[in-house]
Amino acid sequence: MSKPRGLSRRQLIAGVAPVVAAAPFAGIALAGRRELEATHMGTEHPAMGHAAMIGEAAPAPGGPNDLDAVTYPPAALPHQPGRVREYTLLAQDTEIEVAKGVFYPAWTYNGTAPGPVIRATEDDILRVEFRNGGGHPHTIHFHGIHPANMDGVFEIVEPGGSFTYEFPARPYGMHLYHCHATPLKKHIHKGLYGAFIIDPPEPRPPAQELVMVMNAFDTDGDGENNFYAVNGPAFYYARYPIKVKRSQTVRIYLANLTEFDQINSFHLHGDFFRYYPTGTSDTFEYTDTVMLCQGQRGIIEIDFANTGNFMFHAHQSEFAELGWMGFFEVSD
Repeated sequence: MSKPRGLSRRQLIAGVAPVVAAAPFAGIALAGRRELEATHMGTEHPAMGHAAMIGEAAPAPGGPNDLDAVTYPPAALPHQPGRVREYTLLAQDTEIEVAKGVFYPAWTYNGTAPGPVIRATEDDILRVEFRNGGGHPHTIHFHGIHPANMDGVFEIVEPGGSFTYEFPARPYGMHLYHCHATPLKKHIHKGLYGAFIIDPPEPRPPAQELVMVMNAFDTDGDGENNFYAVNGPAFYYARYPIKVKRSQTVRIYLANLTEFDQINSFHLHGDFFRYYPTGTSDTFEYTDTVMLCQGQRGIIEIDFANTGNFMFHAHQSEFAELGWMGFFEVSD
């Protein structure tokens, strides 16, 4: 007897979902489709839409602090060449809830997808002990500058094994890490990735700092993503808006680890931001939308001009409707 298939991307978009657990997403997709049809017919839009998906109206799993560890990075430390920064990453086979009532058999670092934020200051010695507690061979490949024998390509760690990566942290900027075992697209898509921040010798100005790793999940194994998000579950920051202050710069360390789609994007409503590609210089673009291919990353800095709820989401509308959307709750 064949195994029942999960909720496909086409079924989500068409709004004909056969899975009860994913019924809220079928309604969202169907509302979006009706809105599109109403637009072409010149009639009024229905009440349902992106802007209504906030707070309890957003079908996100988890509690209000579940993503704090991957949203808020460790504090930056002052420049001190030769200081050792130590981390331990454990590869684990972990079932995670990627959307309301939808569970996914992930491969993770330390039990989450994305994995923990790794942070160092340029000229620190980064020492990462990697233990493979999963059922498949894994590695860690760090973006940045390091010796060839620390690259995570040939240093395959079998289940039950371990390997210690050690190298000077450079260059400063926003980087990332991920498994580099084959098949590469499967190891990344299953959840083995995370943010890697290297701070400059001269500290950046004070800011409220956030990490956003854009990701997605193919829950029915057809090579197309069914749910999109940042930092894990779909619609999470719509259910639990990120609280920020108008009087303080908001700094976002942004990376794209989305598999199966050529690009992903970040769009902010109601304001512009400074975008520093890769975060390795003071050169920035002033915009409200950036497009990133897989592995691209950068730093966003926002000085909100107004208070209120401001949406952020992928500017691929389909991605937003399938979970990649949220809100900043801006106050004085």
